[in-house]
Amino acid sequence: MATVLKGAEVSEALNTKIMEESEALKAMGVNPTLAILRVGERGDDISYEKGVTKRAEKVGVAIKNVLLPADVAQEVLIKAIEDLNADKSVHGVLMFRPLPDHLDEDVVRNMLEPSKDIDGITDASMSGVFAGIHTGFAPCTPSACMEILEHFGVDAKGKHAVVVGRSLVVGKPAAMMLLDRNATVTIAHSRTADLPSVVREADIVIACVGRAKMVEASYLKPGQIVIDVGINVLEDGSLSGDVDFEAASSIVEAITPVPGGVGAVTTSVNLKHVVEAARNQNS
Repeated sequence: MATVLKGAEVSEALNTKIMEESEALKAMGVNPTLAILRVGERGDDISYEKGVTKRAEKVGVAIKNVLLPADVAQEVLIKAIEDLNADKSVHGVLMFRPLPDHLDEDVVRNMLEPSKDIDGITDASMSGVFAGIHTGFAPCTPSACMEILEHFGVDAKGKHAVVVGRSLVVGKPAAMMLLDRNATVTIAHSRTADLPSVVREADIVIACVGRAKMVEASYLKPGQIVIDVGINVLEDGSLSGDVDFEAASSIVEAITPVPGGVGAVTTSVNLKHVVEAARNQNS
C-alpha cells in the first residue's frame, strides 16, 4: 500500500516556522497582518475566510477584514485595493475570486501591489514564477504541492514530473516551480494523446485537471509520487480528488489524500507568505 502524504503533518511543521517568524517580527515592532478582501457573501469564500482566520490566530498573524457588497462599483473596489496597498500596517492581501460578473477581474486583480500579493493573482507575480524571480509570490496551491514534496523528502532533481492540468492557477505555475527544482517537466491535459501512457512515464504526478477520479489505475505505475490537487463533489456529497485514490493506493509509492492533502497545506502557505512579505517590507 502507498504511503499517505497527509497535509496535516506538513501544515503543522509550517505553522511552527510561521509562529517563530511571527514572534521574531513582533520583537522588531512589526505585527504581520493579512487583509482579507471579500466581495459578496459566497458560502465557500466565507468558509475559507473562517479557516484562514482561525489558523492566523494560532500562528500570530493579525487579520483585517474588508467586506464589500456583491453589487459594489468597480471604482469602489479599486479604491479599497489602493488603500490596502498604501497601508503599511498590512503586509499581505487575500482577495477572493471569482468576482461578481459586473467587475473586470483582470483590471481589479492587477491593481494589487505585487509585494502584498500573497496568492499570486497579479500578472507581475505570475511573470515572476515563469521568470524564476521573486516578484510577489507564487499561487498558494502549487506552492503547497512543493511544500509537501519538500517535507516528505521528495527531491525533484532529475526526476520526470507530469502535471495533468494547464490552468494558470495551478498547472502552469506548478510546472514552472518543478522546473526551478531541476525536474524534467511535461504538462499534460484532457486532450493529450494517449494520456495514460504519458502519465505512466512520470516519477512525480501532480493531478490538477478538475475531473473526479480521472487518473485511474491505467495511468499509474509502482514507485510514483502522486500529488492530487483536485477537490470534486460526488453525487453522494462526498469529496474526491482527480485521482482514483483506492486504485492508486495499491500501485504507487505515495499519494496525497482528498480531503486532507494539498488543501490542508494551502492555508498555511498563505500565512507563510504573509510573514515573508512582512519581513521583506521591513528589511
